[in-house]
Amino acid sequence: MPHSMTGFASASTEEAGYSWSWDLRSVNARGLDIKIRVPDWLDGLEDALRKALKASVARGNVTVSLKIARREDVGLMSINPDGLATALGQLAAISAEAEARGLRVAAVQPTDIASMRGVLEQRVMSEEDTAPLLAALMDQVQPLVDQFQSSRAHEGAALAGILSQQIDELSRLVTAADALADARQDAQINGLQNALSRVMDNTDGADPDRVAQELAMIAVKTDVREEIDRLKAHIEAAKQHLTSDQPVGRKLDFLMQEFNREANTLCSKAQFKELTAIGLDLKHVIDQMREQVQNVE
Repeated sequence: MPHSMTGFASASTEEAGYSWSWDLRSVNARGLDIKIRVPDWLDGLEDALRKALKASVARGNVTVSLKIARREDVGLMSINPDGLATALGQLAAISAEAEARGLRVAAVQPTDIASMRGVLEQRVMSEEDTAPLLAALMDQVQPLVDQFQSSRAHEGAALAGILSQQIDELSRLVTAADALADARQDAQINGLQNALSRVMDNTDGADPDRVAQELAMIAVKTDVREEIDRLKAHIEAAKQHLTSDQPVGRKLDFLMQEFNREANTLCSKAQFKELTAIGLDLKHVIDQMREQVQNVE
């Protein structure tokens, strides 16, 4: 079953002192174009993402973005020994001066000390601190890609259903053209015989055999059996592509060009009102199919 080139996946998590969100999406493209936006201090994450995507995706413009926020909590702060010593010294001096003047000083709480300037400082994150975060992100790479592929497969199944209906319509039209080809052949023979009679009646010295040969060549050049046979072959090929597990978008795109070529030739050769109408209907369905095929991986 073909995949669509359009897909989406997302995930949000809070762990290891961080919160983050993934966004993975794709749109149509002629080839595979992967754009990854992740913090460069997460060593190895971009390579893991690119490897997982290349193993699963054949075509599409794929964009991955990761937004990370660090939670502000005590675990990310540390005590500055020098700042704490300075703060305690200042408190001791204040208490001593107050007692000397007969003033009573209330007990100081640890939170009061912690809020003093220079006592706490933002802790610089080390590789050891980010290791749990990187491990958690790495664990999410494959599930995220799997979710993304599931989205593309779901839309691909819907596309296959639409294309299958359109192929059935092409088959119906080609069958009708095949039946009309016999009626057209009889009408063409009668027309050529009448033309031959008019030519012979109004031309002195014309070679009847030569005229008959020219008319026969016209009949051969306007024969549509070859186009009908090729259309039937293209229909069978399209059906096989829709059951394939491999990327078939490029093959279907090429097949649409061949379908259109045969339909154009059928119309130009038809010279029969009913057959021309079928050729135009074929072109209409082929154009609709081409739009859908542009979404197939």
